[in-house]
Amino acid sequence: MFQTFKEWFWLERFWLPPTVKWSDLEDHDGLIFVKPSHLYMTIPYAFVLIIIRHFFQKFIASPLAKTFGIKEEVRKKIIPNSVLENFFKHSTKKPSQTDIYGLAKKCNLTERQVERWFRRRQNQDRPCRMKKFQESCWRFTFYLIITIAGIAFLYDKPWVYDLWEVWKGYPRQPLLPSQYWYYILEMSFYWSLLFSLGSDIKRKDFLANVIHHLAAVSLMSFSWCANYIRSGTLVMIVHDVADIWLESAKMFSYAGWKQTCNTLFFIFSTVFLISRLIIFPFWILYCTLILPLHYLQPFFSYIFLNLQLMVLQVLNLYWSYLILKMLKRSIFTKLAAAAKLLQSYPTLCDPIDGSPPGLPVPVIFQARILEWVAISFS
Repeated sequence: MFQTFKEWFWLERFWLPPTVKWSDLEDHDGLIFVKPSHLYMTIPYAFVLIIIRHFFQKFIASPLAKTFGIKEEVRKKIIPNSVLENFFKHSTKKPSQTDIYGLAKKCNLTERQVERWFRRRQNQDRPCRMKKFQESCWRFTFYLIITIAGIAFLYDKPWVYDLWEVWKGYPRQPLLPSQYWYYILEMSFYWSLLFSLGSDIKRKDFLANVIHHLAAVSLMSFSWCANYIRSGTLVMIVHDVADIWLESAKMFSYAGWKQTCNTLFFIFSTVFLISRLIIFPFWILYCTLILPLHYLQPFFSYIFLNLQLMVLQVLNLYWSYLILKMLKRSIFTKLAAAAKLLQSYPTLCDPIDGSPPGLPVPVIFQARILEWVAISFS
């Protein structure tokens, strides 16, 4: 039964254009072609990355965090209590006054002792800034390295500058060593993130992260097996370039460097919107959806690939909406603070521009700019 399913799953009509067979993609004359078996190596490499991450966070991220003034939080231990622990896990983490009264009677404790126990228990589940910084520092480092590597791998490739080259000779396109390592490392990284979900900080977007990582692995695996390597590398570089700025913004946020964090988030927003709303739809999707039709008739893997990429673009639009919403809220928050500053001394304003006497010109200028920007968003 398994053999029958395997034969059906790998039918050439699902993966390759008409008239092309798997035998056409066998290695010959020193040329190496992609094989699904290559993907097996992503699992052991994922565990290697997890080991590297452990030592990185211990010997690099932790000292760096302390340099930024982030200290290990010492939390008070709680006295083990099975009744309270069971209530905490299965009922609610924030008991009402009636619940506290009943639990105090059941455990032979005072109400104040029960309240203190729940408060300390909640603090134990609250992620510390040190761990958050370590995780963001690791992701920032990987995205930085893989983006630099991607640029180094792609800068001299003709299909980066001429999109027609992406489909020239498809699917009989040999695999380059740089493409192999770029793909394998990227997939291994996402596998490592999936394997470490149990030990990583569980954020509000936990489920979204699981779906994102699985979708990334699925899309890369499919594009590998169908030999969409050239377009796949372009998709990866376009999506990685913004993540560097996001993770760096998080690092400075955890360190308390709010101004630097805001600047980096603005850069991230700009790069994200350009790469995901301009380059990806008008460059990548055009390349995968329109250009192949000049060479090939539509076939199953072509349709399936573009469906996945269009779903990805829908997600990009959703994330862009959230980013713009955050930017708008941030601008209006600053506007309110600037307006409050300008109105602090209503009877002592400068008769020329209405600003308080002695107020620094840059502050006035910044407030005016924020006002203009806010008006444009309203």
